[in-house]
Amino acid sequence: MRPGCPELRWLGPLGAWAIGAGLLGLGGPVLSQPVLPQLTQFGAAQPPSGRYLVLDRRQRLLLVLEGGQERRRFPVGVGRPGWETPVGRFEVIELARNPTWEHPVTGQHIAPGPANPLGSRWIGFHRDCKGRAGFNGREHLVVKGCVSAGFHGTPQRASVGQAVSHGCVRLLDEHVRELFELVEMGTPVTVLP
Repeated sequence: MRPGCPELRWLGPLGAWAIGAGLLGLGGPVLSQPVLPQLTQFGAAQPPSGRYLVLDRRQRLLLVLEGGQERRRFPVGVGRPGWETPVGRFEVIELARNPTWEHPVTGQHIAPGPANPLGSRWIGFHRDCKGRAGFNGREHLVVKGCVSAGFHGTPQRASVGQAVSHGCVRLLDEHVRELFELVEMGTPVTVLP
């Protein structure tokens, strides 16, 4: 590109061209915010041909795309500073209805029901067994062993749209039930910064 020219790049799965800081629609759905990086920076030469998920952490928005067209979008809550939702290319590796939640430090179990922090569905897409440590807003937590990140419901409805989790992606429970029916094991997931 010549100096002084606006950058023009194809945002294929979103059906738009980004010009500098704005978007120009070309017949497909276009998000109102101009903060949509290319999927190619995460190693995808082109978007998957089937159904896939794109999470934009900045906009706190999850898109369900199929054949390059938006099928559904959901507002989400993401990881707080120090416990950010991992960025990169993943795939769905776990699916659970009415999951039991295990506190990562104490090992306490919370059975399915209205008090369960995972809501009624769990869709795991990332597992890391290096352990984790950080301040969670109230205390310093040290998690030894494996930690997982995924999409799940939440009884804390006001947390959706916020950066408040320990790396997971919170959805309203009615939305995670809908999302659960749209994915399967191996569904590609791209998490943008």
